[in-house]
Amino acid sequence: MYSTPRQPPYAPTPYSYTPTSLLANINLDEAVVLPASDLNESLAEIYSIIITLDGLEKAYIKDSITEAAYTETCNRLLKQYASNLSDDSVFREFGDLETFKRNWNIECPRATERLRLGLPATISHPTSTAVPSHPSSMPYSPQPTTSFPTNSLQKPNPSSNPSSGSLILLATENFITFLDALKLGLLSKDQLHPLLSEVIQSVNKVTDRDFEGRGKIISWLIRLNGMRAQEELGEGEARELMFEMEGAYGGFKSVVV
Repeated sequence: MYSTPRQPPYAPTPYSYTPTSLLANINLDEAVVLPASDLNESLAEIYSIIITLDGLEKAYIKDSITEAAYTETCNRLLKQYASNLSDDSVFREFGDLETFKRNWNIECPRATERLRLGLPATISHPTSTAVPSHPSSMPYSPQPTTSFPTNSLQKPNPSSNPSSGSLILLATENFITFLDALKLGLLSKDQLHPLLSEVIQSVNKVTDRDFEGRGKIISWLIRLNGMRAQEELGEGEARELMFEMEGAYGGFKSVVV
Protein backbone atom coordinates (compact mmCIF):
# COMPACT_ATOMS: atom_id res chain seq x y z
CA MET A 1 0.00 0.00 0.00
CA TYR A 2 1.19 3.43 -0.88
CA SER A 3 0.81 6.02 1.79
CA THR A 4 -0.54 9.44 0.89
CA PRO A 5 2.35 11.92 0.77
CA ARG A 6 2.27 14.43 3.55
CA GLN A 7 1.62 17.99 2.44
CA PRO A 8 4.40 20.43 3.30
CA PRO A 9 3.43 22.66 6.22
CA TYR A 10 3.73 25.82 4.11
CA ALA A 11 1.38 24.71 1.32
CA PRO A 12 -2.18 26.09 1.30
CA THR A 13 -4.95 23.63 2.09
CA PRO A 14 -8.70 23.72 1.52
CA TYR A 15 -9.02 24.32 5.23
CA SER A 16 -6.77 27.37 5.29
CA TYR A 17 -8.38 30.45 6.79
CA THR A 18 -7.46 34.02 7.47
CA PRO A 19 -7.42 34.78 11.18
CA THR A 20 -10.13 37.29 12.00
CA SER A 21 -7.60 39.32 13.98
CA LEU A 22 -5.98 40.36 10.69
CA LEU A 23 -9.26 41.77 9.43
CA ALA A 24 -10.28 43.47 12.62
CA ASN A 25 -8.33 46.65 11.88
CA ILE A 26 -9.31 46.95 8.20
CA ASN A 27 -12.09 49.42 7.34
CA LEU A 28 -13.25 48.68 3.81
CA ASP A 29 -15.15 51.99 3.65
CA GLU A 30 -12.15 54.11 4.57
CA ALA A 31 -10.51 56.08 1.75
CA VAL A 32 -6.97 55.01 0.92
CA VAL A 33 -4.49 57.78 1.64
CA LEU A 34 -1.36 57.83 -0.49
CA PRO A 35 1.99 57.99 1.30
CA ALA A 36 3.63 61.41 1.08
CA SER A 37 6.20 60.13 -1.43
CA ASP A 38 3.53 58.78 -3.79
CA LEU A 39 1.45 61.93 -3.43
CA ASN A 40 4.41 64.15 -4.29
CA GLU A 41 5.27 61.92 -7.23
CA SER A 42 1.74 62.26 -8.61
CA LEU A 43 1.83 66.05 -8.22
CA ALA A 44 5.21 66.14 -9.95
CA GLU A 45 3.75 64.10 -12.82
CA ILE A 46 0.91 66.60 -13.18
CA TYR A 47 3.47 69.41 -13.27
CA SER A 48 5.41 67.57 -15.98
CA ILE A 49 2.23 66.96 -17.99
CA ILE A 50 1.30 70.66 -17.94
CA ILE A 51 4.80 71.74 -19.06
CA THR A 52 4.87 69.09 -21.82
CA LEU A 53 1.38 69.96 -23.01
CA ASP A 54 2.26 73.65 -23.25
CA GLY A 55 5.29 72.79 -25.37
CA LEU A 56 3.15 70.52 -27.55
CA GLU A 57 0.66 73.33 -28.18
CA LYS A 58 3.48 75.67 -29.22
CA ALA A 59 4.89 73.05 -31.58
CA TYR A 60 1.46 72.54 -33.17
CA ILE A 61 0.97 76.27 -33.70
CA LYS A 62 4.38 76.47 -35.42
CA ASP A 63 3.61 73.44 -37.62
CA SER A 64 6.54 71.63 -36.06
CA ILE A 65 4.46 68.48 -35.57
CA THR A 66 1.94 66.66 -37.74
CA GLU A 67 -1.74 66.78 -36.87
CA ALA A 68 -1.83 63.02 -36.31
CA ALA A 69 1.17 63.06 -33.94
CA TYR A 70 -0.21 66.11 -32.13
CA THR A 71 -3.63 64.54 -31.65
CA GLU A 72 -2.23 61.25 -30.38
CA THR A 73 0.18 62.91 -27.94
CA CYS A 74 -2.37 65.45 -26.72
CA ASN A 75 -4.96 62.75 -26.06
CA ARG A 76 -2.41 60.71 -24.12
CA LEU A 77 -1.40 63.70 -21.96
CA LEU A 78 -5.03 64.59 -21.25
CA LYS A 79 -5.75 61.01 -20.16
CA GLN A 80 -2.67 60.95 -17.92
CA TYR A 81 -3.72 64.25 -16.35
CA ALA A 82 -7.23 62.93 -15.63
CA SER A 83 -5.85 59.62 -14.36
CA ASN A 84 -3.62 61.33 -11.79
CA LEU A 85 -6.49 63.48 -10.55
CA SER A 86 -8.82 60.50 -10.21
CA ASP A 87 -7.15 59.72 -6.87
CA ASP A 88 -8.93 61.55 -4.04
CA SER A 89 -5.72 62.32 -2.14
CA VAL A 90 -4.11 63.84 -5.23
CA PHE A 91 -7.27 65.78 -6.11
CA ARG A 92 -7.52 67.29 -2.62
CA GLU A 93 -3.87 68.36 -2.64
CA PHE A 94 -4.15 69.63 -6.23
CA GLY A 95 -7.14 71.87 -5.50
CA ASP A 96 -7.77 73.44 -8.91
CA LEU A 97 -5.59 74.22 -11.89
CA GLU A 98 -5.09 77.91 -11.12
CA THR A 99 -4.14 77.18 -7.50
CA PHE A 100 -1.75 74.44 -8.60
CA LYS A 101 -0.06 76.73 -11.14
CA ARG A 102 0.35 79.43 -8.52
CA ASN A 103 1.80 77.02 -5.96
CA TRP A 104 4.23 75.54 -8.47
CA ASN A 105 5.07 78.92 -10.04
CA ILE A 106 4.08 78.14 -13.63
CA GLU A 107 1.83 79.88 -16.17
CA CYS A 108 1.50 77.73 -19.34
CA PRO A 109 -1.52 79.53 -20.85
CA ARG A 110 -1.83 77.21 -23.84
CA ALA A 111 -1.83 74.10 -21.67
CA THR A 112 -4.34 75.74 -19.34
CA GLU A 113 -6.79 76.30 -22.18
CA ARG A 114 -6.28 72.77 -23.53
CA LEU A 115 -6.91 71.24 -20.10
CA ARG A 116 -10.03 73.38 -19.71
CA LEU A 117 -11.40 72.13 -23.03
CA GLY A 118 -10.21 68.55 -22.53
CA LEU A 119 -9.88 68.12 -26.30
CA PRO A 120 -7.02 68.42 -28.80
CA ALA A 121 -7.23 71.46 -31.08
CA THR A 122 -7.67 69.15 -34.06
CA ILE A 123 -10.96 67.96 -32.56
CA SER A 124 -12.37 71.21 -31.21
CA HIS A 125 -11.37 73.04 -34.41
CA PRO A 126 -11.26 70.50 -37.26
CA THR A 127 -9.24 71.18 -40.39
CA SER A 128 -10.24 70.56 -44.00
CA THR A 129 -9.00 66.94 -44.06
CA ALA A 130 -12.51 65.52 -43.85
CA VAL A 131 -13.92 63.53 -46.75
CA PRO A 132 -16.34 65.71 -48.76
CA SER A 133 -19.81 64.23 -48.59
CA HIS A 134 -22.04 67.07 -49.71
CA PRO A 135 -22.10 69.08 -52.95
CA SER A 136 -21.50 72.41 -51.18
CA SER A 137 -18.42 71.01 -49.40
CA MET A 138 -16.70 70.15 -52.68
CA PRO A 139 -14.38 72.65 -54.38
CA TYR A 140 -15.88 74.43 -57.38
CA SER A 141 -14.70 73.43 -60.80
CA PRO A 142 -16.08 74.71 -64.12
CA GLN A 143 -18.34 72.26 -65.93
CA PRO A 144 -18.84 71.78 -69.66
CA THR A 145 -21.68 73.82 -71.13
CA THR A 146 -23.17 70.76 -72.79
CA SER A 147 -26.79 70.40 -71.70
CA PHE A 148 -28.19 67.17 -70.27
CA PRO A 149 -31.74 66.03 -69.61
CA THR A 150 -32.98 67.35 -66.26
CA ASN A 151 -33.79 63.88 -64.96
CA SER A 152 -30.14 62.83 -65.35
CA LEU A 153 -28.94 65.31 -62.73
CA GLN A 154 -28.86 63.69 -59.29
CA LYS A 155 -27.32 64.64 -55.99
CA PRO A 156 -24.11 62.73 -55.19
CA ASN A 157 -24.77 59.66 -53.12
CA PRO A 158 -22.31 59.33 -50.21
CA SER A 159 -22.44 55.57 -50.59
CA SER A 160 -20.84 55.95 -54.04
CA ASN A 161 -17.64 56.90 -52.19
CA PRO A 162 -16.78 53.86 -50.03
CA SER A 163 -14.50 55.90 -47.75
CA SER A 164 -17.06 58.64 -47.23
CA GLY A 165 -19.90 56.16 -46.76
CA SER A 166 -18.06 54.17 -44.07
CA LEU A 167 -17.15 57.35 -42.17
CA ILE A 168 -20.74 58.59 -42.26
CA LEU A 169 -21.92 55.21 -41.02
CA LEU A 170 -19.41 55.27 -38.15
CA ALA A 171 -20.45 58.77 -37.09
CA THR A 172 -24.11 57.77 -37.23
CA GLU A 173 -23.46 54.70 -35.08
CA ASN A 174 -21.59 56.83 -32.53
CA PHE A 175 -24.48 59.28 -32.29
CA ILE A 176 -26.94 56.45 -31.75
CA THR A 177 -24.68 54.76 -29.17
CA PHE A 178 -24.42 57.99 -27.19
CA LEU A 179 -28.17 58.64 -27.26
CA ASP A 180 -28.85 55.04 -26.24
CA ALA A 181 -26.45 55.42 -23.30
CA LEU A 182 -28.47 58.39 -22.07
CA LYS A 183 -31.72 56.45 -22.45
CA LEU A 184 -30.21 53.63 -20.38
CA GLY A 185 -29.44 56.06 -17.57
CA LEU A 186 -25.65 56.28 -17.96
CA LEU A 187 -25.04 59.75 -16.53
CA SER A 188 -21.52 59.87 -15.07
CA LYS A 189 -18.60 61.64 -16.69
CA ASP A 190 -16.53 58.47 -17.11
CA GLN A 191 -19.44 56.90 -19.00
CA LEU A 192 -20.48 59.80 -21.21
CA HIS A 193 -17.31 61.74 -21.99
CA PRO A 194 -15.56 58.94 -23.95
CA LEU A 195 -18.71 58.27 -25.99
CA LEU A 196 -19.24 61.93 -26.82
CA SER A 197 -15.56 62.26 -27.75
CA GLU A 198 -16.06 59.43 -30.23
CA VAL A 199 -19.02 61.32 -31.69
CA ILE A 200 -17.12 64.54 -32.40
CA GLN A 201 -14.03 62.73 -33.68
CA SER A 202 -16.04 60.65 -36.14
CA VAL A 203 -18.07 63.70 -37.21
CA ASN A 204 -14.87 65.65 -37.91
CA LYS A 205 -13.67 62.86 -40.20
CA VAL A 206 -16.81 63.29 -42.29
CA THR A 207 -17.07 67.07 -42.52
CA ASP A 208 -15.37 70.21 -41.25
CA ARG A 209 -18.47 72.27 -42.00
CA ASP A 210 -20.32 73.83 -39.11
CA PHE A 211 -23.85 72.53 -38.67
CA GLU A 212 -26.69 73.09 -36.27
CA GLY A 213 -25.79 71.59 -32.91
CA ARG A 214 -22.09 71.04 -33.53
CA GLY A 215 -21.20 73.75 -31.03
CA LYS A 216 -23.41 72.00 -28.46
CA ILE A 217 -21.30 68.85 -28.75
CA ILE A 218 -18.16 70.83 -27.92
CA SER A 219 -19.93 72.69 -25.09
CA TRP A 220 -21.05 69.44 -23.47
CA LEU A 221 -17.60 67.91 -23.81
CA ILE A 222 -16.15 70.91 -21.96
CA ARG A 223 -18.90 70.68 -19.37
CA LEU A 224 -18.33 66.97 -18.79
CA ASN A 225 -14.57 67.50 -18.71
CA GLY A 226 -14.99 69.79 -15.70
CA MET A 227 -16.71 67.06 -13.67
CA ARG A 228 -15.13 64.38 -11.47
CA ALA A 229 -15.04 60.90 -13.02
CA GLN A 230 -17.86 59.50 -10.86
CA GLU A 231 -19.93 62.69 -10.85
CA GLU A 232 -23.32 62.32 -12.54
CA LEU A 233 -25.60 64.68 -14.43
CA GLY A 234 -28.87 65.60 -12.80
CA GLU A 235 -32.19 64.60 -14.34
CA GLY A 236 -32.71 68.05 -15.84
CA GLU A 237 -29.19 68.14 -17.28
CA ALA A 238 -29.64 64.69 -18.80
CA ARG A 239 -32.86 65.76 -20.53
CA GLU A 240 -31.16 68.91 -21.83
CA LEU A 241 -28.24 66.87 -23.13
CA MET A 242 -30.57 64.40 -24.84
CA PHE A 243 -32.52 67.20 -26.52
CA GLU A 244 -29.42 69.01 -27.75
CA MET A 245 -27.67 65.88 -29.01
CA GLU A 246 -30.77 64.81 -30.92
CA GLY A 247 -30.69 68.26 -32.51
CA ALA A 248 -26.98 67.88 -33.30
CA TYR A 249 -27.66 64.48 -34.88
CA GLY A 250 -30.32 66.05 -37.07
CA GLY A 251 -27.93 68.86 -37.99
CA PHE A 252 -25.23 66.38 -38.93
CA LYS A 253 -27.60 64.40 -41.15
CA SER A 254 -28.60 67.60 -42.93
CA VAL A 255 -25.04 68.17 -44.21
CA VAL A 256 -24.33 64.61 -45.34
CA VAL A 257 -27.60 63.57 -46.97
